[in-house]
Parts: sequence; structure tokens; C-alpha cells
Amino acid sequence: MSKYPVRVGKRELRNVDRQPVEVIDSADKPNPFFSFQYSYTEISSTGGKAHVKSRKTRFEDGKLTSEAFEGELDHSAYERIVGHAQQYFLNQMALFLKSLSLFLPQSRPPDRD
Repeated sequence: MSKYPVRVGKRELRNVDRQPVEVIDSADKPNPFFSFQYSYTEISSTGGKAHVKSRKTRFEDGKLTSEAFEGELDHSAYERIVGHAQQYFLNQMALFLKSLSLFLPQSRPPDRD
């Protein structure tokens, strides 16, 4: 039968090399492990003008910064932006569907007699 609690015998003390320890003050160096960035852009068309609203907020190096602006564009610029966005979306969707097509069985042309 074992005996519990087990008692540890006495050990000799060891000599440890004493080296200076570097102390880093957290106030001097901000925490680089926490940062975020948020951006929002809205483009709408009313009448012959395109309205743009944008907001950006970020927290980096212990500093919070925020920017916002509003402006108007010509309607042709709005149509160009929307066309580019639609083309980008369609290209991304085609790439996604192409990656899924690898899981589908290969189609063979029907045998002709």
C-alpha cells in the first residue's frame, strides 16, 4: 500500500548566476498586439449627381484616429465605379464557382452509334 502524502527529502541549494533583468516600461512602448481598423464608404446617386460619404477609424500605436468626409461626383464617375464593382464581383464569383467545379464529375460527350 502506498503512503500519501509523499514527503520530499531535503535538497541542497544551488548557486544561480545573477544576470541583470531588463525592465521594459509599458508606457514607453505601446502594445503592438492590439490594433484595429474600420472603414465605411457609401456611394449613392440622386438626380444627376453621385454623393459619397466615407469614414475611417483606426487604433494604432496607442492612438485613436478618425476621419470622415462627404462629397459629390459627376454621374458618369458613379456609373464607372458601379461598373467596376459589378465586374469585380462577377470575377470573384466565377473564381469561386471554378474552384467548386473541381468537385463535380467530369462530363463526357454522349456516345454516338
